[in-house]
Amino acid sequence: MINTNAHTIELYAKQLRLPTFNYYGDIIRQLASNKSYEEFLLSLMRMELDSRTESSQKRKIRIANFPYMKTIDELDCSRFEHITEAFIHELASCDFVSKRQNIVMIGNPGTGKTHLSIAIGIKACMQGMNVKFYTAANLSNELIEAQEYKKLIKIEKQLSQIDLLIIDELSYLTFNRHQSELLFKVIADRAERRSVIVSTNLKFSDWITMFENTTMVTALIDRLTFRSHVLNMNSDHSYRADYSNQGNEN
Repeated sequence: MINTNAHTIELYAKQLRLPTFNYYGDIIRQLASNKSYEEFLLSLMRMELDSRTESSQKRKIRIANFPYMKTIDELDCSRFEHITEAFIHELASCDFVSKRQNIVMIGNPGTGKTHLSIAIGIKACMQGMNVKFYTAANLSNELIEAQEYKKLIKIEKQLSQIDLLIIDELSYLTFNRHQSELLFKVIADRAERRSVIVSTNLKFSDWITMFENTTMVTALIDRLTFRSHVLNMNSDHSYRADYSNQGNEN
């Protein structure tokens, strides 16, 4: 009879899409004998909810397409010369996303911009937010390709629904007028609606070296910096180089 019940429970759990209900025996063993049926049911439902939350977080992290996994705990915040550890943790709360604010990270290569971007992005995923990570080059290429195949409107709509868009390495390439216009539209459409994190090696006054249209550069900076946190990530010491050396030593 017990085996029949167990088989039936397994069948129902599958049909109802409640896989954790198959582990009801673990909860029975953990609950004290004086606990009520309601407490047993609550524990069972809580386990299912926790499982679904974890699965959702993993799925959002996978969809975000981070180049690698980096967390806030892995950051050596003492390495940052112009931002405090308290402020980093404030950003990691992702309250800025709820407020539809932006983050612009400006600093020389190897100072932790990408690491911090990814770490904040992962925190946002853990809170149930939709995140997408791109290098500026990859985003530009995807937009150009989408336009060629008449899918630009679809891509732009998908991007507009992302809670946090991360655009990394906005400085390594020079964009032609067409690429500039497509990137500008994506960022402009998010103004005061959705958040974006941009990292770059160039100070704002040097952005004209990336884009052909000076007027567009001015408008782009205006939209990015409005309701924004601009972080000075410059350092005389390479965070990346030191981190790599520590890894080799270990």
